[in-house]
Amino acid sequence: MTLLLKREEVTSLLKMSEVMDAVERAFEMYAKKESVQMPPKVYLRFEKGDLRAMPALIGSYAGVKWVNSHPNNKDLPTVMALIILNDPETGYPLAVMDGTYITCMRTGAAGGIAAKYLAKEDSTKFGFVGCGVQAYYQFEALREVFEIEQILAYDVNKDNAKKFVEHCSKFDVKAKCVSCREACKCDVLTTTTPSTKPIVKEEWVEKGTHINAIGADAPGKQELDEKLILKAKVVVDDVEQALHGGEINVPVSKGIFSRDDIYATLGEIIAGFKPARLGNEITVFDSTGLAIQDIATASLAFEKAKSLKVGEEVRFF
Repeated sequence: MTLLLKREEVTSLLKMSEVMDAVERAFEMYAKKESVQMPPKVYLRFEKGDLRAMPALIGSYAGVKWVNSHPNNKDLPTVMALIILNDPETGYPLAVMDGTYITCMRTGAAGGIAAKYLAKEDSTKFGFVGCGVQAYYQFEALREVFEIEQILAYDVNKDNAKKFVEHCSKFDVKAKCVSCREACKCDVLTTTTPSTKPIVKEEWVEKGTHINAIGADAPGKQELDEKLILKAKVVVDDVEQALHGGEINVPVSKGIFSRDDIYATLGEIIAGFKPARLGNEITVFDSTGLAIQDIATASLAFEKAKSLKVGEEVRFF
C-alpha cells in the first residue's frame, strides 16, 4: 500500500527540532558518503517560472521532489511541491505527500543548522532582508539554537515586514521594521529574497556577522555584494549547485570567484572535517536546497505517519 499525506497531515507530523536533527544528519552523511546518492537537479524552464526534479537516496529511503518556482503567482503559492518516497529494495512507492511544507521546513532547518556552526555562540541580534513565507521558518529554526533578543526586519513590501515583526513579537522578542542597511547591523543576517542583483552591500556588514544567504537558488539570482562574498568565509550546502545556482553563481560567472574559494560544505563542518568559525570573521552560508534534505524530512514524516496511523493508504499496483 502507498500512504497519501495531505498538506495538513504533513504539517501535523513535523516539528522544527526534529527536522533539524534529520537534516543535520543528512548533511553529515552526504559529507561522509554514507548511503547517499544525489544527482543534480533537473530544470524545465518556462516564461513565468520553472519546474525542478530533485531525486536522492538517503539511508533506507529514496525519492524525488517535483517542485515549481513561479514568483508571480497570484491565486496559487509561488512554490508548490510533491514528494514520492520509495523503497530502494523494490522501488515501490511507499508514500506520496505534499512537499511544499517540507520544502519550507527543511530550508528553515538548514539555516538554523548553519548558524549553529558558523555564527557567534552569543548571537542575540538577528536581521532579516526579505520577510516573506520563508523568513518565518528561518526564524523558527534560529529560535531552536539561540536566545533571540532583537529582530531587525526589512522587506520592499512594508506590509510583509510589519506582519513579520508582529509575528516575532509574540515570542517575547523586540522586533522592528528598519531599512535594509540597518537590518545588516546584526549578529546573524538572513536573506530570503528572489533578487537578481545585490541588495546587501559590503560596507553594511560588520566583522563577526554570519549570513544565511537563502534566496539565490537558480542561475542569475544574487542577494549579496560581490565584494562581501570575496572577503567572507563561504560555506555551501553543495559545491556544484552553489557554483551554478547559489549565491556565488554570479561572481563565478564573472570569473572573480571560483571553486577553490569555497571554504567547505556545511556537511564537512558538521562531520568535523574542517573547523567552523575562527575569530571575528564574516561567514556566509550559501543555501541552494538539497534533495537529501527533502527525502530525510519526508522519511521522518512517513515514519511518524505510520506510527500514528495518519494518512490514507491506497494501492497503485
